[in-house]
Amino acid sequence: MSQELQILLVSAASIGFFHTLFGPDHYLPFIMIGKAREWKMSKVLSLTLLCGIGHILSSVVVGLIGIGLEMQVEKLNWFESFRGNLAAWALIAFGLLYALWGLRRLYKKHSHNHTEQLTEKTKNITPWVLFIIFALGPCEPLIPILMYPAALESVSSLVLVTSVFGIVTLVTMTTAVIATSYGLTFVNIKKFENLGHPIAGFVIFLSGLAIQVLGL
Repeated sequence: MSQELQILLVSAASIGFFHTLFGPDHYLPFIMIGKAREWKMSKVLSLTLLCGIGHILSSVVVGLIGIGLEMQVEKLNWFESFRGNLAAWALIAFGLLYALWGLRRLYKKHSHNHTEQLTEKTKNITPWVLFIIFALGPCEPLIPILMYPAALESVSSLVLVTSVFGIVTLVTMTTAVIATSYGLTFVNIKKFENLGHPIAGFVIFLSGLAIQVLGL
């Protein structure tokens, strides 16, 4: 194993870890939706992994196309930046709409049956909306910092470096979900139980806003 490949592997693991940990959108949406809907941890983790895989694979596909067509990395960076902005605004919109839906559900008392039907539809749609948003969102450092340099080494180096980044990212996402969810069990939130959905939407809204404004 060459020294360059060793550096790339360490970089892939480090970037995958810190990029995920410092990006609240990688775990807060799943935690808040899970809490609001009283999901079991297994269901929360399944959705986290599904969205994480879509998040990673979308950038891998874009990177492979760029490498195969010998595109300049600047062009791919522009495209990934565009995808990132689109995903951030989508997360902001989803969070806001979910919060408003939660408030509507909370105060709408006169039509119980209609509310129940609407709740069931939202339960079915929510996971897929999150998956689409995460599939739109790029792993910004993956292509320029890891995939392109690894491709110059060999195909096997490209596969290895990309795999390390992906595995570390997924492990960090799931670990953050488990750790934060466990931490919340020590917080007395019974008085806010009825506000679970609005709070979840607001936190997701803030996560998207943090990406768009702070570049997290």
